[in-house]
Amino acid sequence: MSSSRQFPSDVAFTPSVKAIQERKGSRVVFAKQEERGGWRTEISEDLKNFIEAQISVYLATASKDGQPYIQHRGGPAGFLHVLDAKTIAFADFKGNRQYITQGNLAENPKAYLFLMDYEHRRRVKLWGEAKVVEGDAELTAKLMPENYKARPEQAIVFTVTAWDVNCSQHIPQRFEAADVMMALAARDRKIAALEAEIERLHEAKEATAYGVKPEV
Repeated sequence: MSSSRQFPSDVAFTPSVKAIQERKGSRVVFAKQEERGGWRTEISEDLKNFIEAQISVYLATASKDGQPYIQHRGGPAGFLHVLDAKTIAFADFKGNRQYITQGNLAENPKAYLFLMDYEHRRRVKLWGEAKVVEGDAELTAKLMPENYKARPEQAIVFTVTAWDVNCSQHIPQRFEAADVMMALAARDRKIAALEAEIERLHEAKEATAYGVKPEV
């Protein structure tokens, strides 16, 4: 932890933020959280499982002048790799070639990851520093999702400073299209099976009515 920060949450709760919290009456709540340990600085096993299950992430950076930028990155579950208790990494696929994130990180390593799980109404915020790793074919290959149709250009490695989990308030519940399609397909199969069973029972009833022994 930086010598200028007393608590992990100080990465976000700057003196200016704390002054507003004080003015609006929430500082006492967060002060108690800080005294109890507050935000965590290492990736727990539960967080690791959550991160590696995600198919989408937002990476925020800023230029040396403080101009913010948010970039979306996605891929199959597992495209985000937890390398150790402090490190997350992923293959950076070729895209629109604007390189805003890379340019920002070249002059300001501070970064932020925002992960949103709409299905379970959970969001995780991670503060830290990031770097772009070019020319490391072994690392890029390790991070590249198997059989995924994308061209990796480099790798992004994120070092965690602190993280926090927000409450679920105001998060709309949404489901992935692939999951919905699978659920609908399973429903349709069940309906088809029930309809076939109804038809069989109907034919058996008719056969019995006419004195014909139904087939079983």
